[in-house]
Amino acid sequence: MSKGLLIVYTGNGKGKTTAALGLAFRALGHGFRVSFIQFIKGSWNYGEMESARLFDSMMDFHVLGKGFTWKSLDIDEDTAMACQAWEFAKGQIASGRFQVVVLDELTYLMKYGMVEEAEVVRALADRPDGLHVVVTGRDAPASLIETADLVTEMKDIKHPYTKGIKAQKGIEF
Repeated sequence: MSKGLLIVYTGNGKGKTTAALGLAFRALGHGFRVSFIQFIKGSWNYGEMESARLFDSMMDFHVLGKGFTWKSLDIDEDTAMACQAWEFAKGQIASGRFQVVVLDELTYLMKYGMVEEAEVVRALADRPDGLHVVVTGRDAPASLIETADLVTEMKDIKHPYTKGIKAQKGIEF
């Protein structure tokens, strides 16, 4: 049976975006068109943006956030940006142009009440047949987990940050 899957990578451990990128690059290798949407990451330069440029004709890569929302100075502006980003994502999902759509860090928008959880879950459940959608982020709500076809929880066991080692180029960004 072939079916478009709803995949969720969640949990406190590192690797959610990395797993989504790995899946996206696997799909590109099979000639699939991919839309990769980042809801929280800001516009600073990091490796996945540079790699995505190599697949320009097959991968749309969109950074729609301005940074870490929980450090926001203007939550109303962030909420408005989140709503615009979600509307954009719904358009990508409905467009019929892609076989895979990645919604990186979407769970934070639901957690912080920036977009309505029930509406997001309904839209993902009603996605076009054959479309694979990947959602990443900590604290995936129970309704999303229940709706998903595949859920992987990244568990934080050991991380260099706890020893004071800062984020490493090529590893975290």
